[in-house]
Amino acid sequence: MIDLPDIQLLFARLGAHQYSGEPVTQLEHALQTAHLAEQSDADDELVTACLLHDLGHLLNDQSIDETDSPTLRGVDDTHQYFALPFLRGLFPDRVLDAIRLHVDAKRYLCQTRPGYFDMLSADSKRSLQLQGGAFDAVQAQGFIAQPGARDAVRLRLWDDLAKQEGLRTPTLAHFLARAQRCALAG
Repeated sequence: MIDLPDIQLLFARLGAHQYSGEPVTQLEHALQTAHLAEQSDADDELVTACLLHDLGHLLNDQSIDETDSPTLRGVDDTHQYFALPFLRGLFPDRVLDAIRLHVDAKRYLCQTRPGYFDMLSADSKRSLQLQGGAFDAVQAQGFIAQPGARDAVRLRLWDDLAKQEGLRTPTLAHFLARAQRCALAG
């Protein structure tokens, strides 16, 4: 298990890496996603899931360099699962479920929301194929019935918007304070 100072250090060390194929860094993407959630009046648990949803990219860095996108090489880093063992025991299931399900939320939205696939970035389209493609109708029904799926869909929609170069957001310290409020007593 890691703790909040470890998360802060991880972002300090690797947060400046480009977010795969996008005009923002890993840290900027995390902050923007959390900021969009906060602007939508999400609670501490969902804002924290938004901040940490891509932490697996930092913990399991598959990039060759700071500008590489592993999807160009056909690599799916399964980041949605990789961070969970590190975060389990630090945060409640609601945070973990939204992180775990945010990739499948993209697959769900491709099935249920007309035009959603077309608005995805090139890297998101490549990763979608590596992650199994769009759900069919039965898979989509099964997905949305899971605990945490609706939070994951909200997270995913903010995730898609959190790729804006130069967008001003609150600091990492601001969001880590929110994370502290929903952290499990240890």
